Amino acid sequence: MTTIKRSSKGATVEALVASDPDLMKALMKQALQEVLEGEMTELLGAAPGERTDSRQGYRAGYYSRGLVTRIGKLELRVPRDRHGEFSTALFERYARSEKALVAALAEMYVQGVSTRKVKAITEELCGHSFSASAISAINKSLDETLARFATRQLEEAYPYLIVDARYEKVREDGVIRTQAVLIAIGVNWEGHRQVLAVELAHRESQSSWKDFLLRLKERGLWGVEFVVSDDHAGLRKAISEVLTEAVWQRCYVHFLRNALDYLPRKADDDCLQELRWIYDRRDIQEANRDLVAWISKWQAKYPKLVDWAESNIAETLSFYHLPRQHHKHMKSTNMLERLNEEIKRRTHVVRIFPNTDSCLRLIRALCVETHESWLEDNRYLNMTLLVEQKKEALRLAA
Repeated sequence: MTTIKRSSKGATVEALVASDPDLMKALMKQALQEVLEGEMTELLGAAPGERTDSRQGYRAGYYSRGLVTRIGKLELRVPRDRHGEFSTALFERYARSEKALVAALAEMYVQGVSTRKVKAITEELCGHSFSASAISAINKSLDETLARFATRQLEEAYPYLIVDARYEKVREDGVIRTQAVLIAIGVNWEGHRQVLAVELAHRESQSSWKDFLLRLKERGLWGVEFVVSDDHAGLRKAISEVLTEAVWQRCYVHFLRNALDYLPRKADDDCLQELRWIYDRRDIQEANRDLVAWISKWQAKYPKLVDWAESNIAETLSFYHLPRQHHKHMKSTNMLERLNEEIKRRTHVVRIFPNTDSCLRLIRALCVETHESWLEDNRYLNMTLLVEQKKEALRLAA
């Protein structure tokens, strides 16, 4: 495999491709290999060589598997585990996002490299050059499929909603700008996760988030009872205006990260760890008792942190009103963060998208694949527990 070296900050796409004709193929192979390694790490609960109590098994070498793509055949090393439990959907699900990724790379090369060099490079790697018409042909079928996914009617209720944003760099009118990628995941009453929406916005703001949520409602979103997000001010306001009946849960992971701003840099005691333990309690009563004890213990040493936490922590404890089995899944945006990490593995190959359409095309293609795999999986949550809890609450109220 070609060794991929980090370019200097000012290196152009033209210089990279000219210095290494196998760059496109090498980048694709590296990205897919990282996906396989990530899947194995997730299965085992540990990275290679990592010592952890949560480990579920051990690696047992690799076997070779070829994957035919538009840039040639890639020889990948598929990980094995000792019990033979590892399987990957990469080879079956790769086709759609591979086309989107190759199209993004091709557009980038067409825009950043002279016609003569594009022709020479793509003919060597792919057997043909990526002209504007060739790129258009690749994208046409993709765009039709992705448009149907993005505009589909939502015909069932989603009691749980998780929303978050990530950022990608896109070239617009010759200027590199940062675009916010807004994503929403829903959990239906059967307990299955679904990717509900993926859109681009110039920035995260109250108006962009409000428009995003309103478009979801126009497509039929209803029955939302519980929303998880970070503490972005615009997003919070949009949720309160559009999803008026929903309880809001501030992601506790983001909250703990924010807490570092109120803690001295050289703090090395158990203050934050004890704060984190509050989120592992059985119910809100236990959590509140631990919170009172935590405040009493650390008030004198870290008054800024304690005052801030006391004023804001209630927003992160909403999940205690859900069935206990749902707590670990619904107290943070981790479900969506994992999807974002998968997106990052692929978009990192492109680095700077040639236009917004290219960026949205690749990310939606990846989200469609995730969405379809979730539909085939066993249910993520047992939602009958929430139904029973609601019935019991009505009985007690009566």
